[in-house]
Amino acid sequence: MGLYKHLALLNRSRPKAWIRFNRERQILWRKESNIVRIDNPTNLLSARRLGYKAKQGFILARIRIPRGGKMRPMIVKGRRSRNFGQRLVMARNYQWVAEQRANKSFPNLEVLNSYKVGQDGLHYWFEVIMVDPESPMVKNDSKLSWVANGANSKRVYRGLTSAAKKSRGLLHKGKGTEKIRPSLNAHQERGK
Repeated sequence: MGLYKHLALLNRSRPKAWIRFNRERQILWRKESNIVRIDNPTNLLSARRLGYKAKQGFILARIRIPRGGKMRPMIVKGRRSRNFGQRLVMARNYQWVAEQRANKSFPNLEVLNSYKVGQDGLHYWFEVIMVDPESPMVKNDSKLSWVANGANSKRVYRGLTSAAKKSRGLLHKGKGTEKIRPSLNAHQERGK
């Protein structure tokens, strides 16, 4: 078996020593600032699967996002239609928010992808893979040169990353998804 097969088995089995190591690591992460640039990915398997390469032009950042804020108190009494407005529907998932905050800290980079590395009762931690579009290593890579194209600039703010597409409902096709393409706003404008 190769290295990545062993990593996949380790992630799936989760031995007690592995869980203890993750808890100790999160104690250190809580003391760090919200956005930290890191040298190596915490989860190499996920990073490689999402396009990370250990070469010039790739930057990794670990982002801490506070959990909560999605649920309102349950209404026991009263008419449902009157209380319907108290629902809080989030427009973006936590991972998309983390990607946007990472791009705000590193404005000259483009967000390629991200993955979750941990959570506790108060926080989520995501690692965001970012690429420097001006780097010659990226421009000469046939699989990555599309990032340097101007049409792909600020793609995280336009909802073009994988986490954003999931949040927008674009991972599904067919029946039940008629309103979401190209966007909910475009569908509303079409109905006028």
